[in-house]
Parts: sequence; structure tokens; C-alpha cells
Amino acid sequence: MNEPDFLRELVIVLGAAVVVVALLRRVGVPSIAGFILTGVLAGPTALGLVDDTHQVELLAEVGVVLLLFGIGLELAVDRLRRLWKAVLLGGGIQVAVTLACAAALARAFGLAPGTAVFLGCVVAVSSTAVVLRALSARGELDAPHGRLAVGILVFQDLCVVPMILAVPLLGGGGSSTREILLAIGTAVVILAGVLVAASFVVPRLLAFVAKTRERELFILTVFLVCFGTTWALSLAGISLALGAFLAGLIVAGSEFRHQAMADLIPARDILASLFFVSVGMLLDLSDVVGQLMSTAGLLGAILAGKFAVILVTALVLRLPLRVGILSAAALCQVGEFSFVLLNVASGTGLLGASLSQNLMVAIILSMLLTPLVIACGPHLAGGAARVPWLNRLLRAEPPGIDAQEPHSDHVIVAGYGLAGREVCRAVRAAGFAYIAIDANPDNVRAARAIGDRAVLGDVTQKEVLDELGCREARLVVLTINDTRATELAVRRIRTAAPDVDVIARAPYELDRRPLRAAGATEVVTAEATASASIVSRSLAALGSPAPPD
Repeated sequence: MNEPDFLRELVIVLGAAVVVVALLRRVGVPSIAGFILTGVLAGPTALGLVDDTHQVELLAEVGVVLLLFGIGLELAVDRLRRLWKAVLLGGGIQVAVTLACAAALARAFGLAPGTAVFLGCVVAVSSTAVVLRALSARGELDAPHGRLAVGILVFQDLCVVPMILAVPLLGGGGSSTREILLAIGTAVVILAGVLVAASFVVPRLLAFVAKTRERELFILTVFLVCFGTTWALSLAGISLALGAFLAGLIVAGSEFRHQAMADLIPARDILASLFFVSVGMLLDLSDVVGQLMSTAGLLGAILAGKFAVILVTALVLRLPLRVGILSAAALCQVGEFSFVLLNVASGTGLLGASLSQNLMVAIILSMLLTPLVIACGPHLAGGAARVPWLNRLLRAEPPGIDAQEPHSDHVIVAGYGLAGREVCRAVRAAGFAYIAIDANPDNVRAARAIGDRAVLGDVTQKEVLDELGCREARLVVLTINDTRATELAVRRIRTAAPDVDVIARAPYELDRRPLRAAGATEVVTAEATASASIVSRSLAALGSPAPPD
């Protein structure tokens, strides 16, 4: 392809993306789904606007490298340390159970053991790119279900390395002992290299460059770290996407993480959009129509099966039913690393041509449906919360309140993060009775360890509010990180106790109106609080009196 043709097709893809995404956003369809649909329409099997997708795929590979590098930047090592339970327990349970169930189902349909296990590996991995982008756009990364989803995704991504190295074994080639030892050794070396680079090499390199005060040089160095690390890891057989993710983790361990993120965002978003477009171009509409029933059955089994496994995983971790449903809705698809696994297995004979094509179509459709499923998650959770027998079956009953807990004229504090702890401390110092409720078992244990009254539960459930004595409460303070859950909780509180005062916390001023409309007595936004603090401190530094409220 000559240069004018390449530019023409790039312009066509970008123009089609602008039109399709803009139109779909007006009816509430997430942008990721719009980009994938753009690829479907513009690809050679639909309208044929782009005949040769190779150049777009090359740009898309750069885009996914930058996308996964950015995701690694967002997941700083200290944050991963706080998510250790979600990573190790949540991720471990989800991957093991999904792999085992998918492999058992494949064996029941007569597939060979190696093929069955490989299918389990493919299905076990969710889309880090789609899920994190969707949760970030909804402001739910720090919500309880967002933290669980992030932890499981990290574990899945790290499992891709041994999965790739195990493909020759599953295909019947190579020495079993040698391949297993090689997989273990490679994983250890990669982990050690990431830790050394994150702790010593990259921070010193970025600090040296930052002293020059040349922004262009700093950006160039960040891209060097991104693509250099990705290339070096690819020499060891690591996929470009996983290598970029590990490179992001390396930079995230330095003090220059936020500046690197700010410099990366424009290029990342543009090229990452091309990645989703290229995924859509892989979809052959004739194959979808010709294999409609088998593909639909495979897609339904994947979505339903993973949804059930992740829901059970959340409940095993003693998380509320709402958190489990929202996490399952986010992670029930199959992700981009599965394309890497399929590509590695293409020459091993593990999959036949028909099964491979059906699986690829099902993966693409699952990614396309993910933003829509995530958007439906709160409605599914709300409906499930109103089914008493389902809550009892899944052991999602409301928390038990014993006789020592306050039942009237008390303060209910929902969410035991930093804000929740400070509210409990202030209420206790003022001499009022109180009880805290949180969806995170670790937070409940931390509260009880310092003497605060706390129970585990979901404040959006009517039965939970009844057990907490919401109708007789003096005040309810909502400090949870999930804005949509806060709005739902306000509505449930207002139904259960029309006269109780409700103070709700929210991140942005845009959240104030819906929360007030839901019935909140007062809404405190982090955006307004930070602005007021900055103004006050600025005037104090200038020696001017603070402005009146």
C-alpha cells in the first residue's frame, strides 16, 4: 500500500468513528461499543470502506501497547499491595474455577484434554482494556466492585505468561518437565526484572531526564521505557500487550507517574480507539450469519458461565450481592489477551478452523456487549436485592445487629474509608451513638479493631436498612465511593425513613443534582471542598481575609 492509500483509509476509519460514536452516544451506547461497531461497518466484510486492514492493525498494535502501558501506570505498586486479597484470592479462584469448568464442559463435548484445557485458558481471561476503560469512564474504579474487578484482571494478566508457555505442552510438543521449568523460570525472571527496574533503574533514569526541564525529552524517555521494555520482554516470548502492562507498572513505581500519565493520555486515547476499531474489523458478518446458532450458544455459555463464577467468587470473599453482580457484569466477557493465545496456538493443531473462528467471533461479540452489560449491572443488582430467597440462597442476608448495637436516635455511617473513619471519630467524641456499615470485610475488621461499631453489608438493600434501624436513626452519612450506589442508597433510605437527614458524599459537582433529587438532605462534593480549600489557602498566602461563605 502506498502512502496516499494508507492516509485515505486512516481518514475513512477516523471519520467513520467520529460519526458512529457520536450518533451512538446520543442514545447512550458507550464509546467502546461504538468503536467496535465502526470496525465492523468499515471492514472488508461489511461496507468495505477499508479493503486492507493491515496498516490499521499495525497502528492498533501501537495503540494497545500504549493503552496497556497506561493501565499499568494507573495500577501503582502500592495500590496493588492494597488489593492483594482481590488479586490472589479473587483472581486465583476465578481463573482456576473458570478454567476447570470450561475444560470440563469441553471434554463433555468430546474435545481432547489439551484442547479442553486450552479453551479454559482462553475463556478465563477478561478484557483489561475494555473493563478498565468502561469502569474509569463511569468513575467506578475505586468502588468495591471496581477494586475486585481490578484485582481479578491483574491476576488474569499475570497468568497469561504461563498460559502462553504452556501452549506447546497442551499441543503435545516438547518435553513436559523442561517446558514447565522454563515457564516457572521465565515468570520468576520477569517478576524479578520488573521489581528491580521499578525500584532502581527507571526512577533514576526519569529523575536524571527531569532535571533537564525539557518536557519533550521527558515524553521521549517515557515512550522509550514503554516500547523498550515491551520489545525486550517480547524477545522472551511475552506478548506486546502484557509487556506494555509490565512497563507501565515499572513507571508507576516512580514519583513521575502522574506526569507520565498526563503526557501519554492524548496519544493513548487516539491509538487505543484504533485498537477497538481493528477488533471490529476481525468480525466477518458472513461467518456470524452462517454459524449463528453455534456462535450464539458459545457466546451465551461464556457470558453466563463467567458471570456465575465471578459472582460466586465475590460471595466467597464475603462481599455483598450487589458487589458480586456488578463485578460479574464487568468481567463476564473474554479479552484481548485471548487473541494472543489463539495466535500462539494457530500452528499447534489445538483448535480446528471452525471452532477457532466461532470462538473468535464469540470473543469479539462479548467485548462489544461488555459496556452494555456493565450499564445494566446496577439494574440487575437492584432486581436481585428485591428477591429474598435469592439473597438467602447466596448467603447475602442483611447484617445481624445484636442487642448491644444502637437501634434508635443513632447515626448510620455507610462506608468506612478515610471519610467514614473521621465521621465515626467525630460522632463518638460528640457523645452520639453510631454504627458503621461497609461492603469490604477488611474495613469492618479494621473498624472493630479500634473499637468502632461496624457491620458488613450493602446499604442499598432495604433489608439492611431495616436491620440498621434506619427509620429510628438520627442521621445517615453516606461516604461510599460508588456514586450510583450512593444515589440508590439515598432513594432506599428515603423510602424506609422519609424524615431522616441524609448527608451524601460525591466526587463531582455534577453529582449534586441527582443526589438531591433522590432525596439527600445535603451533598458534599470533593470538587467543591477542594476548590474552597484552595481559594482559602491562596488568600491566606496573600495575606487577605477569607471570603464569606
